[in-house]
This record gives sequence, C-alpha cells and structure tokens, in this order.
Amino acid sequence: MLRTVNDQLSLWDAILPPELLVLPCELARVDALLDDPVFFAPFVPFFDPRIGRPSVPMETYLRMMFLKSRYRLGYESLCREVGDSISWQRFCRIPFGTRVPHPTTLMKLTSRCGEAAVAGLNEALLGKAAAQKLVGTDRVRADTTVVEAAVAYPTDSGLLAKAVGGIAKTVRRIQAAGGATRTRVRDRSRSAGQRARSIAAKLRLRGAAAREENQAAVLRITEELADIAEAAIADAQAVLRNARRAVAATAGQRRGRLHRAVNDLHTLLQRTGQVVGQTRSRLAGIMPDSASRVVSFHDVDARPIRKGRLGKPVEFGYKAQVVDNVDGIILDHSVQTGNPGDAPQLAPAIARITDRIGRVPTAVTADRGYGYAAVEADLHDMGVRYVAIPRASKPGAARREFEHRKRSAPKLNGEPDAKGESTTSNAATDGTAPNSPLSKAPEPGADTGSSPTTWSKSAPWRHERAPPKPPNLSIPQPRHAAMTLNHFFRSK
Repeated sequence: MLRTVNDQLSLWDAILPPELLVLPCELARVDALLDDPVFFAPFVPFFDPRIGRPSVPMETYLRMMFLKSRYRLGYESLCREVGDSISWQRFCRIPFGTRVPHPTTLMKLTSRCGEAAVAGLNEALLGKAAAQKLVGTDRVRADTTVVEAAVAYPTDSGLLAKAVGGIAKTVRRIQAAGGATRTRVRDRSRSAGQRARSIAAKLRLRGAAAREENQAAVLRITEELADIAEAAIADAQAVLRNARRAVAATAGQRRGRLHRAVNDLHTLLQRTGQVVGQTRSRLAGIMPDSASRVVSFHDVDARPIRKGRLGKPVEFGYKAQVVDNVDGIILDHSVQTGNPGDAPQLAPAIARITDRIGRVPTAVTADRGYGYAAVEADLHDMGVRYVAIPRASKPGAARREFEHRKRSAPKLNGEPDAKGESTTSNAATDGTAPNSPLSKAPEPGADTGSSPTTWSKSAPWRHERAPPKPPNLSIPQPRHAAMTLNHFFRSK
C-alpha cells in the first residue's frame, strides 16, 4: 500500500530546541521543492491503494535518494549517515527517535519502481522548473554518445569458452535440484578453457612470419571451440528434455529452483547457438550483422557501435541522444539499442521538449550527423526559427556561401563601408581589422624596399603610420539562420 507522507510524530520533535529544527540552506531549498505532490504520482502505478503492508513514506524515500545521489553514498552508508545526523533526519521527514529505513528496503523500492519512476520524476521536475521560468529553452543542442555496457572486450573464442562453462554449471544446478539425475553429461569447460588460453599465448608471439602462422592457428582453435560448444549444446538438450518432465513431479522450493534452472538453461542454449552461428560466419569470411550480434551473455542488448574515436574505434553498449540548453540542463534524452541513425531522432526529441515545456525552441544546433535537408525542413515546420547544422555531405557553392556569409550592419554616422570589406570584421585581431595597414600584404614589385617576392614586417615610420581608427558604433543585427556554433553558444 502506498504511503506518501509520514503523519506520525514523536514527543522528541516537540521538545527539540529551535536551533536543531533549522535545515541548511541547500537542504531547505530542496525540501521546499519536493513538497509538491506531483512527485508522488510516478509511484502510484507500482502500489495498491488499499491492500498490502504500508510502504516507506515516499517523501522520505525521495529525500534519502537525493542525499545518496548528492553525496555519492551507498545504501548502507546512507542509512548510517542519516541515523547519525539530526538535520538529515529532519530533512528526510523521519521522526526523531524512530528507526531509519533499512538499506534492503530502499534497494527493493528502487528495483521495484525502476526506470519508469525515475523518468516520471524527471518529467515532473523539468515541468515545474519550466513553469517557474527557471529553464531556458530558446537555444538547444543535440548530440549522441555511447553508453558503455559493463562487458569485457568480446571475442568469439572468449564467448564460446564462457558459454561452455555456463552450460556445465547450469546442468549441475538442474541435477542438484532433482532434474535429469540419470542423464549423462560431459563437462567440456576444461577443454574449452585450455583452447581459449592457447589463443592468448599464440597472440603474444611477434614477427611477420610468426604472425601469419599464429593467425591460422587462432582460426583453427576458434573452429575447435565452436565444435565443442555444439557438442555441449547437444548434451544439454537431452538434460533439458528430461528436466522439464521432472518439474511436474517435484514440489515446494525444489520445484521453484528446478524451474528457474530449466529456464536459465533454455535461454543460455539459445544465445550459445547464436554465438556459434556468428563464429561460423566470421570463419567463412562473412562479417556478422552488428545489429544482432551477441557481445555478452548477461547484457544481451549491448551492441558494437563505431563512433570513430581514435582510442576506441569500436565501443560496446547503447547509443544515447542528449539534448541540453545553454546552461547544460538536459531537456531530453533517449537510449537506443544498436547504432541507429542520428538524423531521425532529432525532430521527435524537439517535439517532446515542446510538449514538456510548452513552447518551441527558437534555435537548434547539432553536428554533421544530423545535417540533412529533411531534418532542417521538419524543424522549420515545427516552428524552429534558426537551425545551425552543417550538412553531412560536401556542400555546394551556394550552400557554402550561405553557411559562411557574414553579418552586416549600417553605421550610425552614415559613412559608407569600405569596398570589399565587412563592418563586422574582428577588429580585435591584429592585422585583420578593416582599413588596417597590416591586413593585406603589399603587391609584388611595390615600393617596399625589398624584393618582389618578400614582404618586410618591420614597423613603419611615424609619419607613415595610419591615423587611429574611429570606434565601431555599428548596431548589432539579429542572428541569421546560418549562425556558427561559436556564436550559438557564446556567453551572454
């Protein structure tokens, strides 16, 4: 049963001195923010409103999770620190003299609610900040990155050796639970491990001739590992058939253990067969499809992603898109399996930001991965005024002129601009300001006192120096659609 607030007060709360009731400034601001009942709504679908034991008050859980994230504490250290601090107990709405929630209780709540509750809390927090006009959404920036999975660098030989060892362990679990006790199975994990280690020994040898010989040996050993894995799958299939018949004959906790072990073996055999298939494909000279390639047995959704980094040309995990504003506040994020294209994800992200905030961003920028005419057209149709995205392909002459054109502005004194120069040139850079004597080199053959192919950089005489340039009083003009990234996120 869901319990949102803690209505139970203790006698100690009434007799505490006023100095102990005052919270630190940061905790006081967070406490006032979390008082909104909108933060309780994401937890409602996970609890029954009437039946069941009352849960930990959600106001206590939210505040304890804030302290855990703010000070980077573990569950046990969090509960210990909250129990030792009166101000933290006051902040978490825990009556003085009562017990702090147990660490396992917080773990179970976190695993029960999961990512759906976290996403709902982020939506509620961002909506409240936008309603109070604390988040600026006039200029947003989109980019993609790789969320690395907690997996070792995958190799075909390593995956096959792990699969054979996992099959042997799961078969022993089934037989220990009373299933397929008379089915004879050979444990091939030792032979698979020896071959996997022999590959590592071969790769340590150096030399051109030894390298070619070692590559042939590695392919041969990998094929032997695939044969061993197929033999282990065949033996485990017989164990699986007999264990399924034994599930109906058992009862109690043994039946539960046997049922879980049978399901684990069935899943492991499917994934092992997929690894054997992709290994056979690689040995035949055909690169397996990265969208369906298995790189880990415990994180089967992780995929190889190539982002072009020098240190890590290929990463293993998930692809994430992050859209933030000028202040670095994340307005939208999404995590995708595999390596989908960047361009189709931008317009839906801007639409979600518009629905969440209530207004369309004024300007959007991104890298070349989003640089397609269809993306720019979709953003303009949604109401985005300025789109600063370079094209993915090589732009034509008209596009280059549009992207690199300079801003122009009339002067207040009515004087015309110099011919062939812009009034918005960077006058602060020496040698590039308009009408500067160092802005251009003399023409070959001019009266410079040097040869026609050289240019003297010595300072001119006093009577040859140009008069001081008047101050630039040009009126700044609005940014055009082809603004650069430096102008886009320039500090105000």
